[in-house]
This record gives sequence, structure tokens and C-alpha cells, in this order.
Amino acid sequence: MELNSDFSQRVLVHSDEMEWQASPSAGVERRMLDRIGGEVARATTIVRFAPGHSFSAHTHGGGEEFVVLDGIFQDEHGDYPAGTYVRNPPTTRHTPGSDGGCTIFVKLWQFDPADRNQFRKDMAGALEPAGPGLRRATLHSDARENVTYLVADAGAAIEVDEPGGIELLVIDGALTEGGEALRKGSWLRLPEGVPLAAVAGRAGAKLWMKTGHLRFAAAPAV
Repeated sequence: MELNSDFSQRVLVHSDEMEWQASPSAGVERRMLDRIGGEVARATTIVRFAPGHSFSAHTHGGGEEFVVLDGIFQDEHGDYPAGTYVRNPPTTRHTPGSDGGCTIFVKLWQFDPADRNQFRKDMAGALEPAGPGLRRATLHSDARENVTYLVADAGAAIEVDEPGGIELLVIDGALTEGGEALRKGSWLRLPEGVPLAAVAGRAGAKLWMKTGHLRFAAAPAV
């Protein structure tokens, strides 16, 4: 399966307009944003766990990173409340689920194969001033990519011009980019060479953002 797999193109998806699709695990549904591959895929997805449901135990051959959007995500390593960012690199293993239900934004098979840096982070707990009306937390940074959490006040300008492409998810609030309105759940991907120039809406905006990574986009080596 290929979905939004041309990384030279701008892509904007309002995920709240998408139907939930069943996954191979009962009680776990998803909204696919981009994908190259079948059930083993380089994928960007919003996943919803119904209360009391889980995936079976599995090992991450290509790594997994995710943001808990609502509820509490759980595995044998602990509980992860909304606002938590998690990186599970290649070779890590867990049994994900949620007693009370949760929704996560997850990216699969997008790690350096040699990466073994596993961690979790409270995104809001790492915020620092980053310009007029902006606060930013660096969630992860290496030679391949930079991952950040950005909080913008109403009307704040959000300008990013970094090599390797830009991707963001609106976690809360709204913004305007390229003459289009993005809202909670909107996902935007800009190709390499296209800067981000956006303005936060009247209630401000909270964004997860990644830059640099599209240079390495490829199907999983299965």
C-alpha cells in the first residue's frame, strides 16, 4: 500500500474528517496519514485504543515513536498520559494497550537502524522561550532529524526553514499556513526546500514538529 508516499509534494490532511479503520487487533482503530508497505510499513498514523483493548506483544524492527494525544497509553513499562512523547528504537519490545482508552499519533519504521536511544518525555515540561509568542521543547535531535513541541500564542508567527523537509501535527488550537486553516488533528508535510510560514489562531496553537527526516524516507527493509 502507498499513501501520500511522494515526499516531494506538500500534503495536508484534516484527520478529523477521516473514517476510523479497523486494525488487525480488535478494539484498535486507525487513521492512516502516510504509508509505504502492508502491515509492516513505513507509516504515520493516528491510532485509537478502545477501553480495555491492546495489541499483542511485538518487537519494533524499524523503531516506533509516538505522542499520546488523549487518555493514558499503557504497556509493561508504565503508564503514559496525554502530552507524553515516546521513542522505542529498533529491537525494543512491548505490549501496548489502554485500560481507559487512548489516542496516539505514531510513526513506524523511520529510525536509524543503529539507534538504541529509548526514552519518554513530558513535552510541556521541557518548554523554553523561542521568540515572540513562542515556546519550544526539543524532544529529540540527531544527525537525521529534529523533533520539537511548539506552543504559540494567538497571532504568533511560526517560521521554520530547515533542510530535509518539515512535518507537523496540530495537537490543539489552530493556525493558518499557505492560505489554508489547520485545526486540531490537522497533519501537514512540506517537502525539502519548502519553508513553513504560519500564524497561530485566536486561541493559539500547540504543535508536534519534525524536520530533516524526509531525506531518509524509504520503504522498510523487511
